[in-house]
Amino acid sequence: MALPSYLFRRGAAYSARIRVPLDLVKVIGRKELVKALGTSDLAEAKRRLHPVITNWHREFEDMRARRVLVPADREHAVWDQYTGSLARDDQARAALPGEAEVQAAKAEAIARIERDDISGLDPLQVLDAGLDLMVAQRMADVSSEHRKVKLADLRQHLAKGETALIAHEVDAYLKANRLLVNRGTPEWISLARHMMRAEAEALERSLERDRGDYSGQPRDPLVKPAVGPRRETAKPGETIMDVFEKFARENPNGVAQDRLDQCRRDIGTFVDLVGASFPIAKISKVEVREWKQLLQDYPVKATETKAFAGMTFHQIIRANEQIGKPTLSDRTVNRYLSSLGAFLSWAVDNAYIGENPTEKMMLKKERKTATLPFTSDQLQTLFTSPWFTGCKSATEWRNVAKPGDVLIRDHRYWVPLIMLFSGARPGEIGQLAVNDVRQQHGHWIMHITTEGDETAAGKSVKTAGSMRVVPVHPELIRLGFLTYHETRVKEGGPALFPGAVRNVRGQMMADVSREFGRYMIRIGLKEGRGLSLYSFRHGAADALRRAGHLDQQFGFILGHAEPTTTGKYGIMPQGMLEQRVELVNAIAYPGLNLDHLAA
Repeated sequence: MALPSYLFRRGAAYSARIRVPLDLVKVIGRKELVKALGTSDLAEAKRRLHPVITNWHREFEDMRARRVLVPADREHAVWDQYTGSLARDDQARAALPGEAEVQAAKAEAIARIERDDISGLDPLQVLDAGLDLMVAQRMADVSSEHRKVKLADLRQHLAKGETALIAHEVDAYLKANRLLVNRGTPEWISLARHMMRAEAEALERSLERDRGDYSGQPRDPLVKPAVGPRRETAKPGETIMDVFEKFARENPNGVAQDRLDQCRRDIGTFVDLVGASFPIAKISKVEVREWKQLLQDYPVKATETKAFAGMTFHQIIRANEQIGKPTLSDRTVNRYLSSLGAFLSWAVDNAYIGENPTEKMMLKKERKTATLPFTSDQLQTLFTSPWFTGCKSATEWRNVAKPGDVLIRDHRYWVPLIMLFSGARPGEIGQLAVNDVRQQHGHWIMHITTEGDETAAGKSVKTAGSMRVVPVHPELIRLGFLTYHETRVKEGGPALFPGAVRNVRGQMMADVSREFGRYMIRIGLKEGRGLSLYSFRHGAADALRRAGHLDQQFGFILGHAEPTTTGKYGIMPQGMLEQRVELVNAIAYPGLNLDHLAA
């Protein structure tokens, strides 16, 4: 089996690898980047791969951004040169000897002549003895003459287009601000000339000071205080993503790996906006507000769309103005804000930032339709369609919607049905081990847990409270679920659904979720938003409400509960299990007939 792009095996362990873009090879000094992922398990390597590759792409984009000067860069360079030069002039003047120092030097010269018994006839001895006195007496005049000469040379160089007098200061500014502009390029030369004009203005002020005038202001309109924001550069180890990885390792809320990976991706779009080197301590409501507003124009599944491949956050939004993909719902935008908010709340507690700028930034209203449950008619249409009754091909997604004699009876068949009669999440079902389905107190149960047999795809749950025992619905038994389970026991292997896999982001059955939405469009069941694989989960909740149960009475069946030892170990008293059996058995859909699937 071919490995995903960017992933390769080195010895027993996996590593990430990426080619450095040709335009950045000279900047980075390498043609390829490699990073060990620290695991020999393929599923775990895929899970760790995405953040590494994403971070590299962000660094590439940040480097590209720093190869181009924006107006604010020149503004700050000019004003820094002007104010810095005047500050150095102040220091130099403070070091000039005053009258007291001149008199002290004169007395010392006389004393040296007397100690050495110099007759005054040897010119060299006299010169040596009076040298300090001459320097002290002439230092201010020499400094002034030096400034006049430098100003004349500077203006001459400006007229000829030469930059030698300022080159080292231009390079020092670029280095300090991590700007990757090469010497000799038009941008570098333009910046140098700007800084030379600033230096000339500073020299004019220093010559005015020689005459005792400290009131002068720049006459060159280019030399003025900077208005635009200065480039932000974080200290090593204190970029936003550096600190996020510390947060992820600590995982203070004990969330599932899938949720951590999702947070990393969500926050990654924020980093894409502000820059990879932006310091976490500088995040304010201004940056969060701009991000929130742009997210409302950000297309759904942008990173999975080939048309947006290689684009930055801003570029994707601009490109989508022509492509016209649906944009994020307010609910999803709030999820992004929640991801950043949880991280920054921890950052506040750990003194990385003073306050959480995401507070009171959530959108209050949904602009778009939330996930809807299926109606009974829609369910009947779905379960009598080729996906469940026979299609042209089970290996080519485009042919699943075409009628044929190929029966799909793997996870793609069972997961929707199990969701329909349990309300469980698709990932929770797809990761089940064979031993997670068993009898207890005379009832068949599914144990949704991270414990027990480990499958190749690994196990995770959304929260600790998501670990739970869910009885198997009688309709699933009638449709042959236990027969399927028995077949898997005979075949061997820990996974109940060995075909259910995680993508490179660690998401279980992401391909099924994506293709299920497309399938519903192909069979005319869906237009726009509303219906998805999660519609089964919403439908199960509605079915329990129709049966007269309150949300707080069945929330634990759906995985909305505080963690318990029962959920962890899957062992519960018979009376408690009987209550759960009664709840699950209450899930029913009037008008839905699945007899054709039981035949």
